[in-house]
Amino acid sequence: MRTTARRHTLVTGVATASVLALAACGSSSSGGAAAGTSAAPASSSAAASDTASASPSAADSASASASAAGAVAAGSLKGVCPDTVVVQTDWNPESEHGALYQVVGANPTVDAAKKTVTGELTAAGGVDTGVKIQIRAGGPAIGFQTVSAQMYLDKTITLGYVSTDEAVQLSDKQPTTAVVAPNEKSPFIIMWDPKTYPNIKTIADLGTNDVKVLYFNGAAYMEYLLGKGILKKSQIDGNYDGTPSRFVTSTGKLAQQGFATAEPYIYENEIDKWKKPVAYQLVADTGFNIYPEPLAIRTAEKATLAPCLKALVPIMQQAQVDYVKSPATANTLILDLVKKYNNGWVYSQGVADFSVKKQVELGIVGNGPDSTLGNFDEARVQGVMDILEPIFAKQGKPAKAGLKPSDLVDNEFIDPKIGLS
Repeated sequence: MRTTARRHTLVTGVATASVLALAACGSSSSGGAAAGTSAAPASSSAAASDTASASPSAADSASASASAAGAVAAGSLKGVCPDTVVVQTDWNPESEHGALYQVVGANPTVDAAKKTVTGELTAAGGVDTGVKIQIRAGGPAIGFQTVSAQMYLDKTITLGYVSTDEAVQLSDKQPTTAVVAPNEKSPFIIMWDPKTYPNIKTIADLGTNDVKVLYFNGAAYMEYLLGKGILKKSQIDGNYDGTPSRFVTSTGKLAQQGFATAEPYIYENEIDKWKKPVAYQLVADTGFNIYPEPLAIRTAEKATLAPCLKALVPIMQQAQVDYVKSPATANTLILDLVKKYNNGWVYSQGVADFSVKKQVELGIVGNGPDSTLGNFDEARVQGVMDILEPIFAKQGKPAKAGLKPSDLVDNEFIDPKIGLS
C-alpha cells in the first residue's frame, strides 16, 4: 500500500467539500474493457485555467508541439502497440493525471460502472495513432490495492502508475520498471496554519516546536522523517482519517499531511469552517524525493513492449508538455468523469485549475536533471532506495536482493528533445 502519494477516503456529499477526504494509499483496477454508456465532451471554454489563459491558443500549442516532438504519423502505433493501450492509475481522475487524459481523443466511451474511459489514442496536433487508450481509475475502483498488484492480477494492463516507493517495496514479488515520469516531483506536503505558527517555515520547524502532525499510519515518508530526526515520535499521530475535522476543530494547532495541488485551495475556498490560507512544505524538499506516478511496465515484458514504448513514450512526454500549457480540454474530461463515476470523490473546477498552476510553479511537472521532461536520474533513485530498503526490511517486506536503480527505471525510450521551455 502506498502511503505517500495518493488519497483514498471518500467524500460523503455535503453542501461543500467540508468533509473532503484526502488520504494516501495505493491503487489498482478491477479490469475489463470499457462498454460505453456515455460520451464525454471533447472541450469546454469554461474549463480554461489560469495556466491556460497565460498560454498560446490550443491551435498554436498543437502546432508547436508537433514541431517539438517531431511528426507523429497517423496510425503510427497500429501493429506496434496493443490495439488498446490500457493504463491503470492509482486514483480517481484528477489534474495530476493530465498527461494521460490529454491523449484521449474526442467522444470517448465511458464505463461508469467499471470506472474506465476509452478513446482514440491521439498524439500532439490531433493525430490518430491507430490504437485506443483505456484509462482505469484506481483507489476505490480497485479496492485500494497497489497498482503493481493489479498489474500482476490483470495482464491486460499495459502500463500503470507505480511510484518509486511502491516499486522498491514490491520489487521482489511484483517487479515493475518505470519508462517515463510525467511528474518530476511529488506534490505531497505537510501543512499548518500560518496564523497559529507564524515562525514555522519548514517541516523541520514543526519538529523543533513539537507541533502534533496528523498522518496516515504506516507511511514510509514518516519513517524517513523520524529516522532523520526531522520529526519526533512523540509528536506524530497516525490516526488521520482523511477529513478536515481534526485540523479545523484544533483551530490550527495541528499540522496535517496533504497535497500542494489540492488542500491549499480546498481549505481556503471550499471548507466553510476554515476559509483561510494554509502554509506547507513539500515532503520531497526534505530529501524524500520519489518519482510520483511514473508510467511503469511489468519488468519481464520490456523486450515485448519495446517497439511500442519507443513510439509511445515520446507521445506521453509531449502530452504532459501540452497539458500544462493548455489544460482546458483534458480538465473538462477529468471533471466529466468524476461526475459520471459518482463514487463520492469531489473534485471541482477550481481545484483542477489550481492543480495545474501549482504543478508548474512548484516543479511538480518539470524537466529532469537536464532539459528533458520525463527522464530519470538514477542517482536520485539510488538515494530513495537507500532510504527505503532498511525501512521495508524492518517491516518484514524486504526489497529484491541486489536491487539496482536500472531495475526500477529506464530512460531507453525517452526522447531527449522533449521538455518544458
